[in-house]
Amino acid sequence: MTFRYLFVFVLLCGLEIACAGKVLVLPGEYSHWHNMRAIIDALVDRNHSVTVLVSSSSPTVPHTQKERFDFNVFIVNMQKEEASAVWSDFIHLWMNEKASKYETVFNIWRVMTNFMVLTADICKGMFYNEDLLRILRESYYDVLLSDPMMPCSDLMAQTLNIPHVLSLRATFAYTFESLCGQMPVPMSYVPAAALQDYLTDRMSFTERAENMLLYIKHMTMFRLSMKFTSDWLYTEIWGKPTTMCETMGKADIWLIRTYWDFEYPRPFLPNFKFVGGLHCKPAKPLPKELEEFAQSSGDHGIVVFSLGSMISNLTLERANTIASALGQIPQKVIWRYSGITPETLAPNTKLCEWIPQNDLLGHPKTKAFITHGGTNGLYEAIYHGVPMVGLPLFADQPDNLMHMKTKGAAVVLNINTMQSSDLVDALKTVTNNPSYKESIMRLSRIHHDQPMKPLDQAVYWIEFVMRNKGAKHLRVQAHDLSWYQYHCLDVVAFLLSVVALITFIFIKTCCFLFRKCFRKTRLDGKAQKLKKE
Repeated sequence: MTFRYLFVFVLLCGLEIACAGKVLVLPGEYSHWHNMRAIIDALVDRNHSVTVLVSSSSPTVPHTQKERFDFNVFIVNMQKEEASAVWSDFIHLWMNEKASKYETVFNIWRVMTNFMVLTADICKGMFYNEDLLRILRESYYDVLLSDPMMPCSDLMAQTLNIPHVLSLRATFAYTFESLCGQMPVPMSYVPAAALQDYLTDRMSFTERAENMLLYIKHMTMFRLSMKFTSDWLYTEIWGKPTTMCETMGKADIWLIRTYWDFEYPRPFLPNFKFVGGLHCKPAKPLPKELEEFAQSSGDHGIVVFSLGSMISNLTLERANTIASALGQIPQKVIWRYSGITPETLAPNTKLCEWIPQNDLLGHPKTKAFITHGGTNGLYEAIYHGVPMVGLPLFADQPDNLMHMKTKGAAVVLNINTMQSSDLVDALKTVTNNPSYKESIMRLSRIHHDQPMKPLDQAVYWIEFVMRNKGAKHLRVQAHDLSWYQYHCLDVVAFLLSVVALITFIFIKTCCFLFRKCFRKTRLDGKAQKLKKE
């Protein structure tokens, strides 16, 4: 009997081991890494073996630390400090309000050139390293999980011939999703990303015309930028003509880091899965110092202020403008900031180099959240039901916050041009007007009312891909069609040709019959005339 129980125990252990898989992860940087880290931890909790492939120049992935998973670090030419400088240049490019148009164009060209160098360095560091490729091939991974922020990750999945799961936030005009993933985006009611005059899914004729022009602009810029920054590199590494979009389009599952609490209703494909807010979790108790500061705010409560992991300081002029505004509100403020202390800093504002953002947003004293609009912070605010004041900086942040503005959960300002009075008015609006709290609570209820938690959803689909050796049955046939076949232009041309041919034959037949009838009538008339004569 004991032997029988032991046999069953070993069998069950064997089944658990058999269900575990090997996952290769190519992560993004900054907040993208924090988001992917939540998925990695969940996979490790489910006994999967995870290896994170990262370059030696990574500025934010802590590959020197001891973790529950493995790091595989490949050497590149660029140093960590140089890579950090490239990212810093990119960030501050959009925050320099004093630059002239000529200087802005020059800076954009310089930053894009540096990015091309960084991308090429990482890709070549992976694919021109035969020892690394051999180790990866001999590891026999079951799936590759990546963020498009990591260059050439899709090409790695193709090289290793393993299923690929992408994790990303929807991009401008859904360019990655529509051009690479073949997701339909009807321009009549799916708005493109506009930085100022924002469009919703209810558009007038003029707005639909503007929306179409925005789509054309974004997709043209996307194709041109890919052509000059990525496609040539993919072709060089792969050894034959290919494009980044073609390679990315072979991904089995796309994990989209949003949900219907954020998105407007629009068509979706079966291999696109919503996992927005997967990193969110209930708030934990605050450190003693922060808890005492929050409790000292009384009935007014606190305001949480953070510009994310990529922005830790501002120009002194901007910092003074913001600090002056924060000193004029009755709430106490916890501000994540590591720059020079502003001269106008008021006693009600506490500066911290790091804050437990999720725990602060879940604190009952929190009344508002000043944010740059990154997806992670935005979803923590939705999760805990905290209205926002948005100070978008770059990338998808203006679009993110405009979604929140149109849903009545945020006030959005321009960080480069706002005055102290503008920030004060915005904070008073979101804290005193109950409609903002009601709107964000409605979004929070939608977010929580799901059959499966976002993190569980992400893990499920990764495991689904591992169990089924991919998910090609969910991938639409549109990937194998040319552009004119996708839009049925060849069918339209054929049908027009048939209609033209039928019309031509009909006209010719009518002309022939008309001539025949007219000729017969004329001959009969002549015969009658001769007979009378």
